[in-house]
Amino acid sequence: RERQHPRVLSSLSESILPMATAHASAAMAAGPAVDALRRKAPRVSKARANNVRVVSRAIAAPEAPAVTKRVFTFGDGQADGDASMKTLLGGKGANLAEMNRIGLSVPAGFTVTTDTCAAFHENGGELPAGCWDEMLEGLKFVEKCMGKKLGDPADPLLLSVRSGAAVSMPGMMDTVLNLGLNDEVAEGLAAKAGEKFAYDSYRRFLDMYGDVVMGIEHHLFEHEIDSLKKENGVAQDNELTAEHLKTLVARYKKVYESEGKMFPQEPLEQMRLAADAVFDSWNSDRAKKYMAINQIVGLKGTAVNIQAMVFGNMGETSGTGVCFTRNPSTGENLLYGEYLVNAQGEDVVAGIRTPEDILTMKSALPQAYEDLVRNTELLEKHYKDMQDIEFTVQEGKLYMLQTRSGKRTGAGAVKIAVDLVEDGMIDKRRAVQIVEPTHVDQLLHPQFKDESAYAADVIGVGLPASPGAAVGQVVFDTETAEELNSQGKKCILVRVETSPEDVGGMNAAEGILTARGGMTSHAAVVARGWGKTCVSGCSELVVDEENRWLSLGGVKLHEGDWVSLNGTTGEVIRGQVELAPPAISGDLDQFMTWVDEFRRLKVLANADTPEDAKTARDNGAEGIGLVRTEHMFFGTGERIMAVRRMIMAADTPTREAALNDLLPFQREDFEGIFRAMDGCPVTIRLLDPPLHEFLPDGDLDEIVAMLSADTGADEHEVVERIEKLAEINPMLGFRGCRLAITYPEIGRMQVRAILEAAVAVHAEGVVVVPDIMVPLVGTLEELKDQTAMIRETAAAVFEEKGAEVAYRIGTMIEIPRAALMSDQIATEAEFFSFGTNDLTQMTFGYSRDDVAKFLPTYLERGILQHDPFQVLDQAGVGQLIETSVKRGRETRPELKVGICGEHGGDPSSVDFFHRKGLDYVSCSPFRVPIARLAAAQAALNNDE
Repeated sequence: RERQHPRVLSSLSESILPMATAHASAAMAAGPAVDALRRKAPRVSKARANNVRVVSRAIAAPEAPAVTKRVFTFGDGQADGDASMKTLLGGKGANLAEMNRIGLSVPAGFTVTTDTCAAFHENGGELPAGCWDEMLEGLKFVEKCMGKKLGDPADPLLLSVRSGAAVSMPGMMDTVLNLGLNDEVAEGLAAKAGEKFAYDSYRRFLDMYGDVVMGIEHHLFEHEIDSLKKENGVAQDNELTAEHLKTLVARYKKVYESEGKMFPQEPLEQMRLAADAVFDSWNSDRAKKYMAINQIVGLKGTAVNIQAMVFGNMGETSGTGVCFTRNPSTGENLLYGEYLVNAQGEDVVAGIRTPEDILTMKSALPQAYEDLVRNTELLEKHYKDMQDIEFTVQEGKLYMLQTRSGKRTGAGAVKIAVDLVEDGMIDKRRAVQIVEPTHVDQLLHPQFKDESAYAADVIGVGLPASPGAAVGQVVFDTETAEELNSQGKKCILVRVETSPEDVGGMNAAEGILTARGGMTSHAAVVARGWGKTCVSGCSELVVDEENRWLSLGGVKLHEGDWVSLNGTTGEVIRGQVELAPPAISGDLDQFMTWVDEFRRLKVLANADTPEDAKTARDNGAEGIGLVRTEHMFFGTGERIMAVRRMIMAADTPTREAALNDLLPFQREDFEGIFRAMDGCPVTIRLLDPPLHEFLPDGDLDEIVAMLSADTGADEHEVVERIEKLAEINPMLGFRGCRLAITYPEIGRMQVRAILEAAVAVHAEGVVVVPDIMVPLVGTLEELKDQTAMIRETAAAVFEEKGAEVAYRIGTMIEIPRAALMSDQIATEAEFFSFGTNDLTQMTFGYSRDDVAKFLPTYLERGILQHDPFQVLDQAGVGQLIETSVKRGRETRPELKVGICGEHGGDPSSVDFFHRKGLDYVSCSPFRVPIARLAAAQAALNNDE
């Protein structure tokens, strides 16, 4: 077919009707081959299964022009789009257009919109009407800009087909390079540019097209090139001669045949199917998993960017690379990246070859390096942020292929933000917006306690691709990593090189170790974005994934053995190295002062001990939003024994005696917390969990014997009491305010301990602000009962001590009925604290203890977008919170309202709480800086 119609099929400069007739004829002439391709197409999207029919129909009988513009061109200094159009053009397409507009050298191309991706999937894998015609017009524009034609053997235009969503998702969707090559075009390209270049490009195209479009496993092609290199005694791909590469092309074609596939020789057919494949990759497992991990929702799809190829594999004056305008790990203002001479971009990012440091490019390709430095400075000033740039040098000329805001570590993000402010490039407001809450989270991760202590156990050194300290058990695949993570175990994922398919394992692991790949490889980029420790390009590392072992530095480790990684130095250490907690200092301290200037929400902490309270205060907490008094009972053996005597008590006097033993312990803890929180509010929740939780675990006979020894009770009485405590559904049973209503002596002891401690430290000059919180209230009458008990006890304490302190009484809103009856409950409560963990549990009817049995399925199938115990369900639980706040403040306008569940440290949930007018969020002490940043960003985003 291609021999009969090469120029007619490829030329798009002719009028549409002759071209359509030629294509229709060619399609009919190729009938049997086309039928075979359609029958055996691996990715059975509707469009691909009928590929030639679609192409010929679209050209032979153009449908009415589409109302919606679906194709945006860029090239020769002009562009239909710009940087503001990321939602429609994706980040890559928008930035390619913008780089054209500001005069950089960018190969011409066109972008098919994200709306088209959505329509493609709604159509069952068919491009929407008129889209193909727009793509053909876009191709004509590219041909005119480049002075070449797709499929012309004399001077062929080759294309790249790349994805590009509105949010950067490195490596998660598909790319095809060198599109337009076939047997005849390869011959023509060889005559023009040399056989080695032509057949190197062709073998790359056959490999990538087979993998991405035809569904042929990549390792089949990898096996062929590895075999050929061994046969000819060469180590690197670029050492293969032109004859070797011709042989490889023939072998790759046989791979197609062995898999029952036919490689399409028609360039337009290649382009259509490649675009379909990129759209299909939007729904790939790896893309969906990446979006779930990063909480990316609301996107329509990926754009498809079809762009003229420029070639880094045209000899020693050509090359390709990736660079960042600043060091993404440390934030240092120094060009950072890697490049390879005589290579294509996939060689760098896939880690196939370990590249050279970008600074050495100054001597290898001096003019291109000078142009690159000038462009990187221009781009950073234009976008006012650190940029991640892809470039190619073709025979000495620099071309810019992509720019985007670069993924960075927490340390890098904070330093870059601070430096950009100090350089006058951005203001403090912008600095607060460009640092992500996850960046701050990374800075709160532990580091190695003493790096000199493990020197004797270092078994190897790789590239320090993503900083931090990681300790875990060796695993060799994603499935094992995810399984260990689900069991609460820590692991290190070890691979020869990572691919996008490893995204789940990379997320589950504490760190990643690879034998191949550089500082800008897939593993490095993703790890830095997630704050995962990564050591890549450890060239001496031998990995046997099949037999589950690795060898490094003369040491052989098997799956399950412990290993530690220092992502800052690149060291690989045998065994478990001791970690040390992090601390806020330096740039982060400066940055957090800016954060606090913008936020409205106060950030409190959940803390149960004086030590926790001090940590919270050090991290910037403005008080304590939740003291769980039951946690104090486990402090020492004496405490838990007193609790168990109270539980086993057969009558009130015996129970009160046990509570009197507990009183000093509680009072002491409250004094320590009040001192740590001098001048800040401290919200103390009265006893909440069911009493059986304080009983020991184990065999019943052992439990009975232990309780009998601890409490002095008869074993028969112990058994009887245990039976009475047993509940079918304890989380909805005898807990919360129900305990203190039934046994008021429990509540009286706790209130007495709180207020006696408050009076004592107040006498020392400490400013005490105690808030006493009644848990699990569902009715006004319950709260009235507890309020009366608290006030009676307070009056007695103040009379005994001859001194008073101000205090407030409030309740935890964690039952849906309480949220709906907030107008009544606010007649008694002076503050509300939403217990979003229980409120979520009761609203959904999901048991927190059992949700893991079905939640992964719900997330995978899209029934839920997020784990509702981690990210607030704004539509349901959020509606209850909004209603409760509104009704409560109608009754008591000055009502203080906050939340104290896990959601207090989740950025999207914090944004919701800001918008709904809450006064504070409370989270764990180590998440306080994250919540502070999220609160500031919520204020800035919503003010805008």
